[in-house]
Amino acid sequence: RNERSSVPKNLFIIGMMNTADRSLALIDYALRRRFSFYSMRPGFDTEGFKNYLKAKNNSNLYELVNVIKGLNKRISSDDSLGPGFEIGHSYLCHNDEITDMWLKIVVNYDIVPLLKEYWFDNIQEAERWENKLNNVLKDD
Repeated sequence: RNERSSVPKNLFIIGMMNTADRSLALIDYALRRRFSFYSMRPGFDTEGFKNYLKAKNNSNLYELVNVIKGLNKRISSDDSLGPGFEIGHSYLCHNDEITDMWLKIVVNYDIVPLLKEYWFDNIQEAERWENKLNNVLKDD
């Protein structure tokens, strides 16, 4: 067969990969040789996310963001982790109303297990941050 195909010039393929996903080193190296890379940090301080926070108008969400920003400083300064392991703002993006129950689920089923994996050899550090995160959402 003599079929031809082409890709339009205005088509861009954007792939995303976390630093934490680099365990597939051979594939990572192959991709890096063939594509351009751009590093992105969590967008807690972007105008878009600030507008999102304002629209959600939830004081516990604001406080949780501040705790996560502190957590990210700790993760970024950890020699075994670094900036590529920071907690991203997407964990806190939700189309529906932001409730304390939803925030508790995000903290305890998404973020805390990740921290326990990050600091599997330093469980006290993971528990310290687990407590800080949950203290934002504790019942009065």
